[in-house]
Amino acid sequence: MQFGKVANPGAVDFTLPKDAPETAKVLEAYKNDMPFDVYVGCAKWNRNDLKGFYPRGTKDELTYYSTQFNCIELNATFYKMPDFKQVETWKNKTPAGFRFFPKITDIISHYKRLIDVQQPLEEFCNAISVFEEKLGMPFLQLHDNFAPKDFDRLRNVLENFPKGIPLAVEVRNEAWFADKAVSKAYSELLEGLGMANIIVDTAGRRDMLHMRLTGPEAFVRYVGANHASDITRLDDWITRIKKWRKAGLQKLYFFVHQNVELESPLLAAHFITRMNKEFGLNLTIPNKGDKGPQQSLF
Repeated sequence: MQFGKVANPGAVDFTLPKDAPETAKVLEAYKNDMPFDVYVGCAKWNRNDLKGFYPRGTKDELTYYSTQFNCIELNATFYKMPDFKQVETWKNKTPAGFRFFPKITDIISHYKRLIDVQQPLEEFCNAISVFEEKLGMPFLQLHDNFAPKDFDRLRNVLENFPKGIPLAVEVRNEAWFADKAVSKAYSELLEGLGMANIIVDTAGRRDMLHMRLTGPEAFVRYVGANHASDITRLDDWITRIKKWRKAGLQKLYFFVHQNVELESPLLAAHFITRMNKEFGLNLTIPNKGDKGPQQSLF
């Protein structure tokens, strides 16, 4: 994942910013005694991206991946509109409890830029509905140059998004975060529609750490910088998630990327180990192929 990549990550202040003032109020409304629903995964299951992760002789990458993680950020659907048969194949390769988080196809978000997209959106949602109970939360990622001047276009698409399908949204243009009035209106739109406001933690775009939750879930896309700071950054996330959980957070969707996908499973294993300890969870800690359990990164 090259978005937000910097030449010298050691010079970046990776401190997580304070929560947006509205986050505590949002979480308070969902505070209860329900179990913490946590999903942690990578962005891809491709052997070429996750080098060294698969044991020798692995015949099907998704089947093995799904024994090590409980979810996948499904980027394959961004590059090609999924069909029913493909979705069913993916679903049947994974165990009960596994979740797919498919990215909406680029035809909708990047090429058509949300213009006249109701038909392809319905096609997309009809296809991913085949995941049934294994469907997590699909997400819409907008182009870097999709700016607030097109807010009404985004509002129209979100308000008419197919019912019964959850959605998270990621805006990238700097103006969405720099203009407080725009940021407020956008967040309130998502909150009113019950959609998640994706948080991106990447070195070169610290503004995307808006820390504004719009519902009972936190959808976080974490991008390691292939640097020793990657571990301490994950530890800082544990601290923040503990705060959110105490305040009322019900669900966590946390996806681990790297600028160069070398050690994403290692980073995820560290994060999962800490999550299990801090929250009394029993998530599987991924192994690293023939090298046995993952122990450390640096």
